[in-house]
Amino acid sequence: MSAIGPEAQGAPRQDDEIDLQKLLGAVLDNKLLIIAITAFAFLLGMFHAFTATPIYQADALLQIEKQAGMPGFAEMSKVLDQDNSTAGEIEILRSRMVLGDAVDSLGMSVRLSRQSTPIIGRFTKPAPAAEPGPIFAALVDAKADIRVADFVVPAAMEGKQFTLQPDPDKGQGGYRLLLGQKLILSGVAGQSVSSEDGSVMLKLDTFSMASGDAVLLSKQPRLALIRALRGGLSVSEQGRGSGILSISFTGPSQRGNRAILDAIAEAYLMQNVKRLSAEVEKSLDFLGQQLPEIRANLEQAEDRLNEFRLESGSIDMSFETSQVLTSLVALEAKQSELRYKEKELASLYTREHPLFRTLIQQQQNVAQEIEKLSEQMRDLPDTQQEVLRLTRDVQVNQEIYVQMLNKSQELRVVRAGTVGNVRIIDQAVSSPWPIKPRKSLIVMLATMFGALASVAIVLLRAAFHRGIETPAQLEETGLPVYATIPLSDQQHKLSDWLDGKLQSLGAKSGLLAVENPADPAVEALRSLRTSLHFAMMDAGNPVIMVSGPSPSVGKSFVSANLAVALAQIGRRVLLIDGDMRKGHLHKYFRVPVESGLSSYLSGQNSLEHVTHKTAIDNVDFMARGVVPPNPAELLMHSRFAELIKQVSAEYDLVIIDSPPVLAVTDASIIGQYAGTSLLVARFAQNTVQEVELARQRFAQNGVIVKGAILNCMEKRAANSYGYYAYNYKS
Repeated sequence: MSAIGPEAQGAPRQDDEIDLQKLLGAVLDNKLLIIAITAFAFLLGMFHAFTATPIYQADALLQIEKQAGMPGFAEMSKVLDQDNSTAGEIEILRSRMVLGDAVDSLGMSVRLSRQSTPIIGRFTKPAPAAEPGPIFAALVDAKADIRVADFVVPAAMEGKQFTLQPDPDKGQGGYRLLLGQKLILSGVAGQSVSSEDGSVMLKLDTFSMASGDAVLLSKQPRLALIRALRGGLSVSEQGRGSGILSISFTGPSQRGNRAILDAIAEAYLMQNVKRLSAEVEKSLDFLGQQLPEIRANLEQAEDRLNEFRLESGSIDMSFETSQVLTSLVALEAKQSELRYKEKELASLYTREHPLFRTLIQQQQNVAQEIEKLSEQMRDLPDTQQEVLRLTRDVQVNQEIYVQMLNKSQELRVVRAGTVGNVRIIDQAVSSPWPIKPRKSLIVMLATMFGALASVAIVLLRAAFHRGIETPAQLEETGLPVYATIPLSDQQHKLSDWLDGKLQSLGAKSGLLAVENPADPAVEALRSLRTSLHFAMMDAGNPVIMVSGPSPSVGKSFVSANLAVALAQIGRRVLLIDGDMRKGHLHKYFRVPVESGLSSYLSGQNSLEHVTHKTAIDNVDFMARGVVPPNPAELLMHSRFAELIKQVSAEYDLVIIDSPPVLAVTDASIIGQYAGTSLLVARFAQNTVQEVELARQRFAQNGVIVKGAILNCMEKRAANSYGYYAYNYKS
């Protein structure tokens, strides 16, 4: 007979179905856990939001103007006039060349810091500097004023922490530099000092520090600093094709951000100016090399003309000859200029470049014109031809020399006025409020994450948990449920009292049926008592074995309190602790554990010696005895069979609390001598598979399990089944 009540209702569920009601109920059942995790995440978010280092942003604005043509080549300016690539300029702005110049100009590679920082230091704002001054390569506060002019170390020592401390022997401004305990150098502020081997050099502009104080000095790798600047730098174009670049830098220091951004903008501007003036410098260098040669050629041509006139007398040229001479001089001056341009362009472009092709075409045109005039000269008398040739050489060289001098002066003027095509529109300005952390957003996201994570944990546990939560799950296996025992808070207190964890309970016994007979769990045991009355009608003997699939399912609680419930209706009951390994029923009755079942089976004590009277009428108790080395072998001894036969005749009911069947084989041996075998399963702990496996384990040894007891049943929102406990007192 099954004493299951309302739990028989409801159809079985498929294992692969998602029970939304169960998942929602799991959330409701674990609401305290969810609230606790969410509150913890909220506090973590608050802690991070209010202790994280504030990050500020500084921004500036640059303009890239249209690039002018090559200076000194006005006729080619249209060909050379091209729009700059803004994307390319952005990459130049982020290059190691520009960022490295910024690092060097600010002295960022030199780092000064306090030797020790208090734990609470990150929660307080640093003291402001005593006066405006450098923010890099310096430490200026209420205790010290140190400014580093130069610090050189070998690459192997970059990143190492040197200790800088006052040196009383050097007087005012004296200092010592140590690496660990080793003295590297000592000196006075304002002087450049090197170590003995010359590998370390230090120069301080100022040094003021209290005696006994010390700071840390280090030289950071330049490449690492460049990468750090690149990580905090952001560059974007304001509008497509506008040439306006917005640059920003983020960091923990407002003043530092402004200084870094201004240094980057200045370095970019200077490299742009240098890049444009470099072409002018090349042209000036070229002209400087050619002018002495052209002057020498001019002087030689003049000497030859004067010598010929002295030899031939004064010879006047006709008007036509003068016209031919003028044209030839102009063309040859043009040809000579084109040759110099060819040499200059050869250092910049290949012969396939459009500029180079245009120049070659111009040279060919000039050569053709010169050839035509040379044809006319051949018709003149020899003397006229020679005068014309020598005069032409003088005028051509003179024309070229004057042009080169003029061009050299023009380039010097251009070099002096070169300003580049980059203009700083807005200097760096830092935001007065930090952009990170966004406190409200961090707290909100942390709280949401905590809530979602806690709900996810609960749902995952519920989805993967296969513990028994309703008697119907046991009955689906074909095993009748004789009783559903609710979880008792009073029993928890009694258990703590028995273990010595609770001293002021005021209980006389560890048995719930004695201390609180009206507890719903005791009432469920009375229901079990009624069910057993009918279930044992066809039993071979009055022996009841209580077992379970695994430890900690409440077998001892059920066995002890069931014995009391049976004794209360006048039955003489013997309770045997059959768990000779870890049995603890002796705590309920406060009897010695030494003389018990193990000592009887081993022949050390008689039955009368191991059977104890208890304070409860009609209840006798046999403890487990001293833990033997071979519990299973003792149970298989003939003395156990004789014990069962003898106590079955002397008592109305014999209850044996046995070990878990899936842990040891003792329960399978005891079950062969018991007329009725019961299996205790714990709510939400044991699974249906465990119960089925325990039942199969008994069946393999010829033991038939009559029914199951679902212990520690809880009322949960995750299941629709609940026990009913009413206060029904007169």
